[in-house]
Amino acid sequence: MLPTFKTRRRFKGATIAIALVLPLALALCVTSPSNAQTPATPVVAPKAAGAAPVVAPKVTPAPARSVSLVTPKIEMWPDQMEAAGNIMPWQETRVGTEIGGLRLLSVQVNAGDVVKKGQVLARLNPVTVETELDAANAQLMEAQAALAQAEATLERGKRLAPSGGVSQQELTLYETQKQTAAARVNAARAQVKTQQLRLDSATLVAPDDGVISSRSAVEGAIVQAGSELFRLIRQGRLEWRAEVKGEVLLKLRVGQKVTVNSPLGPDVEGHVRQVSPTIDLTTRNGLVYVDLPLDTNLKAGLKVTGTLALSKRKALVLPATAVLHEGAVARVFKVNAESKVEAIEVKVGRVQDDYEEITAGIDAHTQVIAKDVDQLKVGEHVRALAAQDAQKLTLAPDEAKKSGD
Repeated sequence: MLPTFKTRRRFKGATIAIALVLPLALALCVTSPSNAQTPATPVVAPKAAGAAPVVAPKVTPAPARSVSLVTPKIEMWPDQMEAAGNIMPWQETRVGTEIGGLRLLSVQVNAGDVVKKGQVLARLNPVTVETELDAANAQLMEAQAALAQAEATLERGKRLAPSGGVSQQELTLYETQKQTAAARVNAARAQVKTQQLRLDSATLVAPDDGVISSRSAVEGAIVQAGSELFRLIRQGRLEWRAEVKGEVLLKLRVGQKVTVNSPLGPDVEGHVRQVSPTIDLTTRNGLVYVDLPLDTNLKAGLKVTGTLALSKRKALVLPATAVLHEGAVARVFKVNAESKVEAIEVKVGRVQDDYEEITAGIDAHTQVIAKDVDQLKVGEHVRALAAQDAQKLTLAPDEAKKSGD
């Protein structure tokens, strides 16, 4: 069927509309870039009539940090060597009983107690010894009586001998009886002294000032002669017995300074008391005996490490404030030609007071930042101060003003 006039009119109108819209759409696509390629344009509020123009604030860059520089120094430092050894008593006395078969009545001290010389440690039952002492005294009195009788008989014989009342043979017999009686008196006195010593031994006393390191005495036990009841650290003195190589032992001298690493607190300072005169043939090591202070917190039997000071040698040193430690890595910081912070990894050796030895990484001519290194950032712009300015920076305000004048 042929289209009517009305339908043809509708097609014609749509064709005209498409012809008009298509060029406009193409123009918009060419002249308007996509949102992904064109940055958003800020909307500027229209200025009110008569209003002053808005001026954006000016951003001022932060001033560069001021840093002071320091140059390493070369000093003579004692060489050091690490060693290990045991903490031991300077002298340990074993306190025991000289008599046996007696019962232990009481124990006056415990392990760890501090005692004075002559202080009572324990008491044994003295009844048996006291009885034997009484018997010895009785024998002594009997011997003394026999001696007195023999002396009187001898004197009477000497008076009668000139008149012939006593023969020379009888006089000799009287003299022998007197000497025998005197010998018996001496034997009785010795017996009394022995029993008195046994009685004194029933009370155990401290042989010296010190600390009780061990106690094996038990109240009520029957002790045997010579058995050990206590151990005493004389005067409470301890020493560190460090084991070192034989060639190192030859470099040590009495009085040299030693630092012992204490696991309980600050390091302990000591001095070499004695160097072993021999070297072990198996280990090829020798012992160094180091005296420790009386107030040390170390205990006998503890194994610790320490540092022995040997002969002096040159050291390149920096203040400890110039070295940054991060775990096992140590760094210093310098200012390069562009006034930027640059990090240098170094190796640290000996440490003394507030200085550290630098063994690798820099030389004696390298200037590094002296302090506050934990606040620096690599690549940061800084201003290096001259020596005079750095001194003013560390002075108090009044002193800095006087220095400037």
